[in-house]
Amino acid sequence: MGKSSLSKNVGTFRERGMKINFQAYRKNFDLYLLMLPVVLYFIIFKYWPMYGIQIAFKDYIATKGIWGSNWVGLKHFLRFFRSYHFGLVIKNTLGISIYQLVAGFPIPIILALMMNELQFPRFKKLIQTVTYAPHFLSTVVLVGMLTTMLSPRSGIVNGILKVLGMEPVYFMGEPGWFKTIYVFSDIWQNAGWNSVIYMATLAGIDQQLYEAAIVDGATKFQRIRHITLPGILPTAITLLILNTGKIMNVGFEKVYLMQNGLNLMSSEVISTYVYKAGLVGAEYSFSTAVDLFNSVINCLLLITVNRISRKTTDTSLW
Repeated sequence: MGKSSLSKNVGTFRERGMKINFQAYRKNFDLYLLMLPVVLYFIIFKYWPMYGIQIAFKDYIATKGIWGSNWVGLKHFLRFFRSYHFGLVIKNTLGISIYQLVAGFPIPIILALMMNELQFPRFKKLIQTVTYAPHFLSTVVLVGMLTTMLSPRSGIVNGILKVLGMEPVYFMGEPGWFKTIYVFSDIWQNAGWNSVIYMATLAGIDQQLYEAAIVDGATKFQRIRHITLPGILPTAITLLILNTGKIMNVGFEKVYLMQNGLNLMSSEVISTYVYKAGLVGAEYSFSTAVDLFNSVINCLLLITVNRISRKTTDTSLW
């Protein structure tokens, strides 16, 4: 076969491939059109802003712009590592995140298992409604409720303490109480909503497995242990990996609203520190460097935990 024939055949194959691909695009045009807003959202709001990350390595001056500002290397990172606030914000961020992960992660699983065992549909729907409802409260309303209920003068909690003969406690101003209030209020607000995914997983377990276990004489506890828990384990591991990957991201809004001058030693986290340095103090380069450090740590944690999970349980994100 000559070179001209070979090149002609290659060209024919390419034309056929392009024709097939074009037909596939036309066939699924509506699906690509539905996907377009999501793609544009990520490009505009997630990827394009990465252009500004370079100011973490510059002394950014607004009048000069990003490209016109001078490069300073790791100056802002070193400043953060050497500052007094470094140890404090890392300690508080990790303390709240680990506390939240240890105390809050098992609760949705337990709640889903309990609701799955309920035999009365109406009562089950009532429990679901009651546990889901707090999720739809705004953070501002939630913190307002906490402030009112924990008030040392008129709060219901301190009212109970007074009846029991105990001294009132200013919970919102005590550094030692901040993490507990933050974590358990978050559990109350989101446990029901977070159990939805486990309920969906439980609904997908083959009911024939339960019927076979009943025939074999398995008790309810044995069915939960040998069928239900293994059925939701991959989902639980996946969510654990995702939660570990954002362990350095403590929600800014709730912490900032709960924060005051008395509990600052326990409530100052990376997100509030970045806000104060960047927007309030107008130190844009420094705050970008701190936030970039935070993102890199989260990324490394996600990769590490995912690799450990893949080797030990055969369940991973990739």
